[in-house]
Amino acid sequence: MAVGGYVSDLDVGDRIGPLAYTMSKFVVREYCHANELHHAFVQGVDGPIAPPTLVHLDKLRLYRHGCPKGTGPNARIHYEFDATIHGAVTAGERLTVAGEVTERYQKKGREYVVMVIELRRASDDALLIAYKDTTVLAYRKSGEAA
Repeated sequence: MAVGGYVSDLDVGDRIGPLAYTMSKFVVREYCHANELHHAFVQGVDGPIAPPTLVHLDKLRLYRHGCPKGTGPNARIHYEFDATIHGAVTAGERLTVAGEVTERYQKKGREYVVMVIELRRASDDALLIAYKDTTVLAYRKSGEAA
């Protein structure tokens, strides 16, 4: 179990959270500006809806809380994700997020870790987003054999 250490030390079965927070209008607006999402439903003043990809910030929130030593000796690279949206996330809403490492494996000289994250509405525990994130923890350097 690597919770409390580095992100690169996370192992199968490690759990982080649940963490509670309120989705702020500011975060939604700034994220949408950065990603050139200018639609009224994400930029509206009266309760904008967070875009589904904003769940990436929840992964970072979990890492910061569960792995206070940082990324570790190996840089991590966001590799792929799969998000299933079950409900809208509205700015101003109280949420909880939790993650569990479900896989850690090596492939072609690279080390991968898979974390499953669930974002829920705090008031009724309704699942809003289920997110599976695969991250490369170690990678082959240029010139190294596979």
